Amino acid sequence: FQDQAMMKTMSGGNCNLNVPAKNSYRMVVLGASRVGKSSIVSRFLNGRFEDQYTPTIEDFHRKVYNIRGDMYQLDILDTSGNHPFPAMRRLSILTGDVFILVFSLDNRESFDEVKRLQKQILEVKSCLKNKTKESADLPMVICGNKNDHSEIFRKVRTDEGENLVSSDENCAYFEVSAKKNTNVDEMFYVLFSMAKLPHEMSPSLHRKISLQFGDTFQQKSFRMRRVKDMDAYGMISPFARRPSVNSDLKYIKSKVLREGQSREREKCTVQ
Repeated sequence: FQDQAMMKTMSGGNCNLNVPAKNSYRMVVLGASRVGKSSIVSRFLNGRFEDQYTPTIEDFHRKVYNIRGDMYQLDILDTSGNHPFPAMRRLSILTGDVFILVFSLDNRESFDEVKRLQKQILEVKSCLKNKTKESADLPMVICGNKNDHSEIFRKVRTDEGENLVSSDENCAYFEVSAKKNTNVDEMFYVLFSMAKLPHEMSPSLHRKISLQFGDTFQQKSFRMRRVKDMDAYGMISPFARRPSVNSDLKYIKSKVLREGQSREREKCTVQ
């Protein structure tokens, strides 16, 4: 994508952060129900694991970073495992930049669903690429969750997961445990590396900043006294909402019409 002057603004409370549109990305998390998608997202955002299961309809999160003085924005779309609206799932795929496909190692049907999702993503993105003449890669991680369970409950072999990514250098396979926080950081590190994003976006490689520091967060001279040797910071936006369907459709349309190469998307929250 071309480097444009277009800026994306994220407002929240007394915080006003300007992120270059070219540094704004969307991560889409897909998979069947009850496989741990939201648990992985929770580990990424706040390092916590919730034992109680709550079905997800669709959750939207936003995290902003100051990495060596440059601002980045990562929108996270945690999708429903039931996919009640196929058109919405297709739109989520069209607007995604990086993908995490999650299945449970003790559930064979969830692995089959990931295989279907992987095929659909490749088909949908290939169609969009043909229309826009883009040559961008498609970073994707296939994630087998719940590897903390006993091997006697395993329904998917490691080599089966590895076979799904063996022919694609932009796709990686990890077996993780959101509950025990096993391999989660490593999985995000590899995903961001494949996407050519700063590896400091990984959960353990940046300083977590609260909203009260928002006014100074985007300054290139911003530093925390307690962490003298770290120059990467991340902050969750507590007020972010998912951009409207209309906004996403306009974004895709602009790309097809070759007007969207500056990665312009909806600037802020939508009522």
